[in-house]
Amino acid sequence: MKINRNLKYSLVLSGGGARGLVHVGVLCAMEEAGYPPPSLIAGTSMGAIVGGLYASGMKAQAIKRYVLDELDIGDFMESPVFRMDGPLGKIFQTGQIIGNVATRPGIDSGTRVLRLLEKLTGLKKIEDCGIPFLCNAVDLSAGREVIFRSGSLARAVRASMSFPFFFEPLIDGDLCLVDGGVADNLPVKSAREVGRKLGIKNMLAVDTRRWRNVPADSFKTSIFVVMRCFEAMVHVSETDERSEETAAPPNLVLHAADKTSAFDFSRKRELLRLGEEAVHRSVTELETFFGAGFRAALSRRRSESCGIQSDSYF
Repeated sequence: MKINRNLKYSLVLSGGGARGLVHVGVLCAMEEAGYPPPSLIAGTSMGAIVGGLYASGMKAQAIKRYVLDELDIGDFMESPVFRMDGPLGKIFQTGQIIGNVATRPGIDSGTRVLRLLEKLTGLKKIEDCGIPFLCNAVDLSAGREVIFRSGSLARAVRASMSFPFFFEPLIDGDLCLVDGGVADNLPVKSAREVGRKLGIKNMLAVDTRRWRNVPADSFKTSIFVVMRCFEAMVHVSETDERSEETAAPPNLVLHAADKTSAFDFSRKRELLRLGEEAVHRSVTELETFFGAGFRAALSRRRSESCGIQSDSYF
């Protein structure tokens, strides 16, 4: 099928912690296949990080090289809690985490990650990005979702990835901002609203999440409980939204999920490969989505899903 090189579409990238690295693989495979770049990018949490870097002008292969050659989760964290291994490290971590939780609004202040984001984005503002971009966060003060369409790109992304308990909220004037996934972990509705103003009707979403029931005796650590509470909240919220049909679904949802933990950054290569493989396995659906002509336009009116949802490590 002939590809419509001028197709205007929104690309929506979900949150998911380490699992969000699949977005990099997806972008690399899409570039290699010659699909046109998005006309709008919307992201949450890790989706905001990857989407923000791409919107700012960083090519997918450059993001991939950074992830493989330079990314160390310790670089994101100022607290030594996240950089110590072995028995002594575990003892120190326990005391440090308890101390931080008791005296601060998060284990890590997020100062180092903000500086890193400022470096990677070149201090760009959202309105100066080559591709229009938005990301979301939640204001704890007013209990509402906040959509970033302008201002510092780095600060907007830092707000969107402020996972409760781990990162301190980002204070921005009267706003106390935490992870956008608290309100919407796949910001389709926001992308639809902005897309309409930009004349964008088509939408491709990349979802790194998959809800799985787990045995009741799985909850061995407080971190697992916190993460599971967050996932359960998102799952219940999404179930309610689907029943209410609050927003038109994406034309195509590309799934790229396995059993990787949201905190397992040791599987960078596997996650990148998972994203690339999800694109390779979805050539038929993607070529239909990006196709030229009347038949392709009719096909884009339907909502379809494709990709990989595996119960095993890839």
